[in-house]
Amino acid sequence: MNVFLVVLLVLAGVALLLMEMFLLPGFGIAGIGGFGCLIAAVVLAWIWIGKMAGYITLGACLLLSALAVWGFLRSHALDKMALDSKIDSHVELAKNKLNKDNKDKKED
Repeated sequence: MNVFLVVLLVLAGVALLLMEMFLLPGFGIAGIGGFGCLIAAVVLAWIWIGKMAGYITLGACLLLSALAVWGFLRSHALDKMALDSKIDSHVELAKNKLNKDNKDKKED
């Protein structure tokens, strides 16, 4: 039961950190909750299971967090959220129109 709780806390912590980084703006409840879950997982593994389990949990937290961020960035999921548009206007077009308007005024 103790190992299950530690694994659950690690997975919840990584999921909350991913949500904070990529879905929710700012540093808020999800980020604090994610860090809290990861810290609680390491502390509980250290206390309940043993010293070696604490080190393994700490390494797993760091590795899973890094892999989760890397995997999310490689999945191109952010491409759907990113603004991707082209601007076809040119400064020369606006400048020519301004010159044309000035010529029309002079002719009047």
